[in-house]
Amino acid sequence: MEIITQPSKTQEVLDKVKQTYGFVPNLYTEFATHSPAVADVYLTAMKLMGEASLSPKEQQAVILAISSYNDCAYCKAAHGTVAGMVGMPKEEIEAITSGELPDDTRLRSLITATRRILDKRGWLSADDLAEFEAQDIDRGQIYEIVALIGIKTISNFVNHIAHTEIDQQFQ
Repeated sequence: MEIITQPSKTQEVLDKVKQTYGFVPNLYTEFATHSPAVADVYLTAMKLMGEASLSPKEQQAVILAISSYNDCAYCKAAHGTVAGMVGMPKEEIEAITSGELPDDTRLRSLITATRRILDKRGWLSADDLAEFEAQDIDRGQIYEIVALIGIKTISNFVNHIAHTEIDQQFQ
């Protein structure tokens, strides 16, 4: 297996990751070692989602649902840790990662929407959209869920390919 690196770009991206998270998670090392561009895309996309209307807690719930759907142990561990840091109770995290629904009404609605979008590959009906709107999930938030699906699919699939070791910080 040939590893193609651009040392200066690789280090530049890893420095940004360390500045953002305080350490370099194994996923970013995997990204940057093989494609600094992918590492930068992922880091930038996650940072931009900070401007989304979904709160950090809501985003982590959606990310956990996506990572569970895609059966990504690394992302479930990483985002389970982050979810706890943004105030999600352990029981809610465990419910989402085990394929159940959380007790929190808002998170329950978001998880249901996320799983439906994944199941239908985005082919939501007018009835689906009306149901979500009745649960105070607007079109913009549906698109934010779709964006998170795209972003997390990158990391989920890279972790599947690389068999990324879960960082100690996420265990």
